[in-house]
Amino acid sequence: MKTREMKILNQGLEDEMEVWGYQPCMWKMVLVGVGAVCSGGLLLLLLYWLPEWGIKGTCTPTSLKDAQTLLLRTTDEFRQWFRAKVHVMVAPGRKPFDCLDLLSSAQLPNGDHSINAVHEEHHGKLTHTQSAQIHCFTHHSTKYYWNDEIQNFELFKGLEDLNVSCANIHSDHSSGLSKTLQEYRMLFFGENEIAVRVPSLFKLLIKEVLNPFYIFQLFSVILWSFEDYYYYATAIVFMSSISIATSLYTIKKQYVMLRDMVAAHSVVRVSVCRGNKDIEQAMSTELVPGDVIIIPANGMIMPCDAVLIHGTCIVNESMLTGESVPVTKTGLPSSGEDASDTYNMEEHKRHTLFCGTRVIQTRFYAGELVKAVVVRTGFETEKGQLVRSILYPKPTDFKLYRDAYLFLLCLVGVAGIGFIYTIVLSIMNKVPAKTIIIESLDIITITVPPALPAAMTAGIVYAQRRLKRVGIFCISPQRINMCGQLNLVCFDKTGTLTEDGLDLWGIQRAEEDSFSPPESDATKESLVNSVFVACMASCHSLTKIEGELSGDPLDLKMFNATGWILEEPTEEETALHNPIMPTVVRPPKHIIPEANQNNPLTQNMELSEILPCEIGIVRLFPFSSALQRMSVVVRRLGQKHMDAYLKGAPEVVANLCKQHTVPQTFTETLETYTRQGFRVIALAHRQLESKLSWHKVQSLSRDLIETNMEFLGLIIMQNKIKEETAGVLRELRKADIRTVMVTGDNMLTAISVARDCGMVRAHEKVIIVDAVPPKESHPASITWQYTENHQTIKDTETVEINLHQEVEYDQQITQQEQNYHFAMSGRAFAVIVEHFPLLIQRLVLGATVFARMAPDQKTQLVEVLQSIDYTVGMCGDGANDCGALKRAHSGISLSELEASVASPFTSSNSNISCVPNLIREGRAALITSFCVFKFMALYSIIQYVSVTLLYSILSNLGDFQFLFIDIAIILIIAFTMSLNPAWKELVCRRPPSSLISGPLLFSVLTQIVTSLVFQVLVFLLVKQQIWYEMWTPNSDACNVSSSSVLNSLNVTSPHDHKNIRNYENTTLFYVSSFQYLTVAIVFSKGKPFRQPSYKNWPFMLSCVALYSFLLFIILYPIPAIDNFLEIVCVPHDWRVTLVIIIVVNAALSFMLEIFILDIILWRLVFRGNQGVNRPSQPPSADTPQEANDRWGSPFLSWLFCLKNKPPGVRYMHVALELQDDANWPPRPSTVTFASETQSQSSDPL
Repeated sequence: MKTREMKILNQGLEDEMEVWGYQPCMWKMVLVGVGAVCSGGLLLLLLYWLPEWGIKGTCTPTSLKDAQTLLLRTTDEFRQWFRAKVHVMVAPGRKPFDCLDLLSSAQLPNGDHSINAVHEEHHGKLTHTQSAQIHCFTHHSTKYYWNDEIQNFELFKGLEDLNVSCANIHSDHSSGLSKTLQEYRMLFFGENEIAVRVPSLFKLLIKEVLNPFYIFQLFSVILWSFEDYYYYATAIVFMSSISIATSLYTIKKQYVMLRDMVAAHSVVRVSVCRGNKDIEQAMSTELVPGDVIIIPANGMIMPCDAVLIHGTCIVNESMLTGESVPVTKTGLPSSGEDASDTYNMEEHKRHTLFCGTRVIQTRFYAGELVKAVVVRTGFETEKGQLVRSILYPKPTDFKLYRDAYLFLLCLVGVAGIGFIYTIVLSIMNKVPAKTIIIESLDIITITVPPALPAAMTAGIVYAQRRLKRVGIFCISPQRINMCGQLNLVCFDKTGTLTEDGLDLWGIQRAEEDSFSPPESDATKESLVNSVFVACMASCHSLTKIEGELSGDPLDLKMFNATGWILEEPTEEETALHNPIMPTVVRPPKHIIPEANQNNPLTQNMELSEILPCEIGIVRLFPFSSALQRMSVVVRRLGQKHMDAYLKGAPEVVANLCKQHTVPQTFTETLETYTRQGFRVIALAHRQLESKLSWHKVQSLSRDLIETNMEFLGLIIMQNKIKEETAGVLRELRKADIRTVMVTGDNMLTAISVARDCGMVRAHEKVIIVDAVPPKESHPASITWQYTENHQTIKDTETVEINLHQEVEYDQQITQQEQNYHFAMSGRAFAVIVEHFPLLIQRLVLGATVFARMAPDQKTQLVEVLQSIDYTVGMCGDGANDCGALKRAHSGISLSELEASVASPFTSSNSNISCVPNLIREGRAALITSFCVFKFMALYSIIQYVSVTLLYSILSNLGDFQFLFIDIAIILIIAFTMSLNPAWKELVCRRPPSSLISGPLLFSVLTQIVTSLVFQVLVFLLVKQQIWYEMWTPNSDACNVSSSSVLNSLNVTSPHDHKNIRNYENTTLFYVSSFQYLTVAIVFSKGKPFRQPSYKNWPFMLSCVALYSFLLFIILYPIPAIDNFLEIVCVPHDWRVTLVIIIVVNAALSFMLEIFILDIILWRLVFRGNQGVNRPSQPPSADTPQEANDRWGSPFLSWLFCLKNKPPGVRYMHVALELQDDANWPPRPSTVTFASETQSQSSDPL
């Protein structure tokens, strides 16, 4: 027997999987067939639900190379199993980028039909001898191919697989593919199409019906039919049919919506280069990596991912990023240092056109076409991966759902006890075998409630509707419950906490070695001809779209502040200053009036005298978030030399300038502005050599341009905090929900905004964690820099700030009272994650500000926070937050653009007021889920107890009694008790996240015991009554006045073979009916997470109506109702006694739930996991209530074995460790080295 061979697919990636190979085994398949027949098909269902059993039960292990069937398992926490069928593809080569020079024209005639003929999955044959058989399989719309060299399956993504440099793309891939090569590559990459296949209704129906729950319902209906319980069986079938129909409609609708979203513009006609000059029209579905396409001047929707090699494009990437601002894409560098870099889609995204994005317009030089090389196609594109994540989402991991299954298993265990009890009891009473089988199986259907999933879903559906009313839209309803457990929320800064736009506060020019005073108006006459304003007017990526200026908001504000005009002349006008790129900026007052253009005096003047300030932009180096700068090369008309202008982060720009041009007070001035929350941008200039020609400039790398600059000064932009921000953050703080800022902005600006909006309070210190990677013999290190909170500084003042000064270190402040916050940059975060893995958890526990964070670092931060058991929310504007929004437990996008598909929640209000609304609704939905689950569990147990007691006298509940209980009581109550709206404010206390928790178990168990005791009590008590006898149709236990009427009715009734009509049945029916209502009201909690139940009028109306009806038929029996419900007449005194018992039962249930659990036990025992984000305050003088709590809590904690119980979440463990660490946080001006992280020590400088 061959040993099992396991390999790893997609190693190190998000979709990493383990894979095993199998081949069919005939004798196993025969055994499974026999077992399926003997089990009535149940074995096949079991193997369908458990793919690993299905494969292991019908196949034998083999090597991956010889496998016909594969077993796949994800390596994440969900450990999902999948099966895949291996196919055989015949092709001329084994890899898509193999050289096909050996293939002659005889082997591939015309390159048209022979390649298509070999694409046969099972038994295709080539007409020539060079063919290769390749094993492949498809999983989640991704195709994997066998590789003999690595002895594993591999995925072909696209041109990046070749690891080509930028220069190689220009030299080897810029001419296009031949038709033969294109068809060969299509064998591997398939059609360039993101195909969302909408399953047929029949296929969806089969998949839905084969759900274990519906199979159990089918089993129940068949069983009830044997017992002639047709009414109840019909009701269940009706409910299930509605549920299935609703589910099918929803699923089908989602598929159709996704298909329509993807299909829009997905198939277009494109111009493809076949060789250097041959251009042919083709469908976009025929594109493969390596094809060269021409981007038309009027733009297009990109059908693939392609890298731009010639020309410039203006692109709207809102579909991917949520950012509606047009982005300028430039050609991939073909020479210089940048050209030697290996092409990477992420690093070279400024040169890459992504699938699904809209090219608005193109710019090209005379006679040149705008060309792009196809890099990826189909599901491997950025858009394809986004669609795939929607088509195949990861399961929602929430403790509630896992515990629900455990709880159901407990109910199944209880049902098993009843099953055995029924069989033993029936055999002892010599009951017929058919009856034994039916009744013993019936007890299982009673214990597991058939309406549970529908009732559990109701609360989520109602919450989704309420969220929609306040402008929050949800595409993943199951995550609403998760929102109820959020204890940390990350916020983007710009556009989320602060206003989206920036206002120009002023400029501060550098003169010699100092700064001139700040100036607020850049349009002054004295500044028009200055280099500073010229830099402001030309160093941007703005463009005109349909006559309107468009581009980055910061660029727009900066350009508009100059008052200049941007023009994009036609091709004829370009001849005036050919070969400069046709984008010109000029101040409006210097434009020549059209009437004077023919004036002889004007014509005799030098051009530089007429238009001294007209500037043409020759080359643009777009803004790079990695480099934190952008630059342009320009030529002022009339001058022979060119100039380079640079703008970017002040620290970066200063490092690129000649040091003598940077003012000595640069650091202090910059910190003055950033501490006040201003966004500061630095400008620089350099005069290029006059010998540089236009063509030479086009080939220069930006590193050669962006060096030896002259510092020009600072632009100070003001970013105002949104009105709602401070109030919302205050509300979250009061609710004990941590708030964290994650931004791409400057560190000190972020800290200032954090202070202004209340994330960091006035008395709290901020510790900047500055980490440096290892260099030569020096290990990685962290410097701990303490900052002070300065009072508001007047705009024109310059204040000296020393980050390294010793801050007073108060030893008297205990660790329980955290008065510090860590702040770190993206660079420091990356160093700490890599070199200080033991320190990262401690840091994120106290970190509040993360600045200069790249999009992937935001995602990584969310993962780190989740790794220490935080339930993380992420709120962003969708621009650079897509990854973090998807990764968080609850992502809230403030952008309504198409990028919101990456986020479970989208708010139509562009401020963070949606966050507390979502958390409140999440808490309400979570509590509702607990209430409904507890109610349905009690309903099952109460009915189980009733039936078990009645089985002891060979009786049962009647068909119409079941119907009344399940339809009139349970369904109505379960669906109306979910209607309570959310409580109006957030409280510190969070709802429990687990069904297997102290409060919930105490609640359920006490109610079960109470119901059991009172049912057993009345069951025994009724037999002690003097009028009790074995009931017969002639029995008369009623008073004389009504006996004649009832007796006549009873005499005409046929004999009850099922023994439904008896005094025990009637008594238990009355008591249990009230017990259902009692536990419904007891479990329907209001404050502090939901509005009180009396405000839920459908629920109250239902309860009052049912209480009134039941009381009425107990005290004033109506013969028609009694006959319908198959209950018998009992004396009035016994009816009164039952009412008294029912009242006592209700009172005890309320006392146990409200007084014992909610008031005593919750306050003294079960609140240990609340308030964990903010350390407790120092003890003060005790009130009498607090004194009681102090002695009561230890005693009850000891009683419930909670005295020394460790915290259940990891961040609490870390917090407890830090409380005992006298050296945390590290002292000011100390350095921690990577080698010390085992002991977490710090040495003073």
